[in-house]
Amino acid sequence: MAPSADPVTARTSLATMWKIRRFEEAVDDLFARGLMHGTMHLSIGQEASATGVCLALRERDAITSTHRGHGHCIAQGADLTRMMAELLAKESGYCRGRGGSMHIADVATGNLGANGIVGGGIPIAAGAALAYKMRGEDRVVASFFGDGATNEGAFHEGLNLAAIWDLPVVFVCENNKYGMSFSTEFSMAVPHVAERAAAYGMPGVTVDGNDLDAVHAAAAEAVDRARNGGGPTLIEAETYRWKGHSKSDKNLYRTREEIAEWRERDPILAFETKVTESGLLTAEDVAAARDEATEAVKAAVREANSGVDADPGDLLDAVFAPADTQDVTR
Repeated sequence: MAPSADPVTARTSLATMWKIRRFEEAVDDLFARGLMHGTMHLSIGQEASATGVCLALRERDAITSTHRGHGHCIAQGADLTRMMAELLAKESGYCRGRGGSMHIADVATGNLGANGIVGGGIPIAAGAALAYKMRGEDRVVASFFGDGATNEGAFHEGLNLAAIWDLPVVFVCENNKYGMSFSTEFSMAVPHVAERAAAYGMPGVTVDGNDLDAVHAAAAEAVDRARNGGGPTLIEAETYRWKGHSKSDKNLYRTREEIAEWRERDPILAFETKVTESGLLTAEDVAAARDEATEAVKAAVREANSGVDADPGDLLDAVFAPADTQDVTR
């Protein structure tokens, strides 16, 4: 059902987008104040793509994410406190504070993991989809990646493999116009990433990544096709990140005018306008969704901060098996 089709779905979708926005803003603030370390890649301005795609998935379906993956995690149902704890290097984090921003995984909700390797989640998604198909399981994988990943070998190999084996996977390119600081205008010879789908014999569709209903409609059709044995689809969601590539990005390659223009196309405000003007939600409903998301993120920060710090002495626990469990004679 489309996000704007009924009040419950609209309210849930709006709450999800606001949770993503508020979580990203909180992370940005914590880094700025020196309370969070490492690096981070924010998806402020891209909330509709994650929300629209994940809304089209069923409970047992899965996703693979990217270095800019907080929104995907939240849209897939991750716990905000465990996410924040991971970024704050707490033992209570999803990966016990060892993975940080770029490596959150939550198998319980079908999140097979964010990935610091550009395009790294694409072959993982194809592999998971192959496993589901071989086991006869009614499950679909949605693989998120950015426009920069479409020039990586993993993109071409993953799509080709999924196409020739008709795997139940949906490839979602969040085209935010820049691979790090390099414009897509100079990194590919076709105007749309989705056009590359033809080379693999799969459908390719370009949608307004800031239009929640448009993203969901494309994702729902692709998920149904994959689930019913029709193979993969490449969806290109054209969107924009308001912040720099990472916390160290000085944004020298973009103009203020360009950023301002895209900020006016805020996916959250656009959806709020749509559902209030149609009478689906009231202004009070919208304010409540926003306030609830704000309070949820505040609570996550408080709870995560009160957790126990990860112990550096345990860093190798998940890397090497204890010697007494290995048969060294074989």
